Amino acid sequence: MSKVVVGLSGGVDSAVAAYILKKQGYEVIGLFMRNWDSNINNDFLGNPNDFNDICPQEKDYNDALELSKQLDIPLHRVDFIKEYWDNVFTYFLKELEKGRTPNPDLLCNKYIKFDLFIKEARKLGADYIATGHYARIKGNRLLRAKDLNKDQTYFLADVKLDHFKDVMFPIGEYTKPEVRQIAKEAHLNVAEKKDSTGICFIGERNFQEFVKNYLKPNPGDIVNVATKEVIGKHNGLMNYTIGQRRNVGLSGDDDRHYVCGKDTKKNILYIAYGDSDYLYSDECLISDVNFISASRPTFCTAKFRYRGEDHPVSLEYLEDNKIRVRYPGLAKSVTPGQACVLYQGEQCLGCGFIDEIYKNGEKLWYLC
Repeated sequence: MSKVVVGLSGGVDSAVAAYILKKQGYEVIGLFMRNWDSNINNDFLGNPNDFNDICPQEKDYNDALELSKQLDIPLHRVDFIKEYWDNVFTYFLKELEKGRTPNPDLLCNKYIKFDLFIKEARKLGADYIATGHYARIKGNRLLRAKDLNKDQTYFLADVKLDHFKDVMFPIGEYTKPEVRQIAKEAHLNVAEKKDSTGICFIGERNFQEFVKNYLKPNPGDIVNVATKEVIGKHNGLMNYTIGQRRNVGLSGDDDRHYVCGKDTKKNILYIAYGDSDYLYSDECLISDVNFISASRPTFCTAKFRYRGEDHPVSLEYLEDNKIRVRYPGLAKSVTPGQACVLYQGEQCLGCGFIDEIYKNGEKLWYLC
């Protein structure tokens, strides 16, 4: 009997993944990861759970433990708190300091879930590794999930191809409502549990307060990008992202406005009004490219953010593992630091991280 180690998070998706594998006749072992400790990591400001009797991570572990008893499978536990800080959170903070918008979920998958977790699973004798991701693997191809609304290949695009060896995504062929229904019919303890949200393995936080735990606020001017007029004060460039509309800090300004850019050297936050042309671009430069396919297409599609639309693009391969990505149809709010994830149809090809943004052949000066 083949042995599968399943990453049990205490949520419904990983629970149903384990349940399906058990029904299919595999020997299933649960492995719970704890990657964040609020006390160790000085996570106090902006933390809504600070006064709770039990932290969310421990509640998740208790839910996973109860589920393992329901399914009659063993549950092991491992802490990657230091590794998460060193490989994921430190990068997250450095990117914020640069005025960029990082996505820790991609690094979490790359360094924790599909590296350290797999190594730990092998110690338990795993023939296969399984998670509750909405994605599919066929042969050596990473494919979008059946439920395109929940598809998580965007977050898996930076994982090395060989790290998908012997990996299974049991719920990739199901929609979220179907997963919920399976959990209800099996009377799983987490059938009605809400999905986790917020920062990967950290959870919901008041972002601006949370960041103060680690980065000193650096107030500066808010400037109208069209008129160059100073129209307000921001409380630190790390608190804003391109396209942001809410909580910009322009009190009493009812006109529709967006964050459209930053100048980290002058500490300026640029604002555009209306459905501004400043938010659109037709080209970007991506670096640190990771391919999980042998294909190197000239034309494909790209997503510039999770749940973003697919943009037809052309690719120009450059030196130093960089690609120039052109999208003549224009895209809105392409953001430095975010991942540009490449697709051919349902196959995820890989990704790179957005460094520079252009329009009509000129680099946009108001973006980092």
